[in-house]
Amino acid sequence: MKLIVAIDGPSGAGKSTLGRRLARELGLLYIDTGAMYRAVALAVTRAGVSTADPAAVAEAARRADIQLAGDPDSLQVRLDGSDVSREIRGEQVGHTASIVSAIPEVRRELVRRQREMGERGGVVLDGRDIGTVVFPDADVKFFLTAVPEERARRRFDEERLKERDQTFEATLADINARDRRDSSRADSPLRIADDAVVIDTTELPIEEVYRRMLEVVRARHPGAGGAASNPQP
Repeated sequence: MKLIVAIDGPSGAGKSTLGRRLARELGLLYIDTGAMYRAVALAVTRAGVSTADPAAVAEAARRADIQLAGDPDSLQVRLDGSDVSREIRGEQVGHTASIVSAIPEVRRELVRRQREMGERGGVVLDGRDIGTVVFPDADVKFFLTAVPEERARRRFDEERLKERDQTFEATLADINARDRRDSSRADSPLRIADDAVVIDTTELPIEEVYRRMLEVVRARHPGAGGAASNPQP
């Protein structure tokens, strides 16, 4: 099946959680594009490259060997042969990823890789520019959002077990800063595709959001679902 499902939205809107669930249910390949940017951020950090040097960051991105493997529920992210699935989820890596993802050369490199991965077969991708730039002709497009305070609460609940010094106020400030960078960057800014289904998840339980998304996909593509998940690239 060549079905392509694009899920966009700001940080903390639930894209990854819902993307994984949809991919598993529909038997599609799951591509976490945010994890790819985080892997680039880790590569930049390991190389000692300053995020203030766009050319050096872009070169680090081109050199980074990033591979995704496993099923949607246990996606493994490998950087230059090493499993960095847990390491890239740290708050500092996320902060660096938000900065490097605004560099046009980095975005172009990862968009190229994402298109290569997606063109192999049916996929669910989540990110900031999937439905507008990576796959503007995607079969189904979603834009998930929520008020910043709710997104910050979700992120804080996830991170505080790992980052004991993290505060809600710092998490909210980071969410707002990411929103500004994502929406104002010159290359591939975060925006809602004209044909995207917009879902505000602020007051909705995740099961309800998932049900709505699945209904949209199956209404447009009645044969979707029920197949075993495709192997990851």
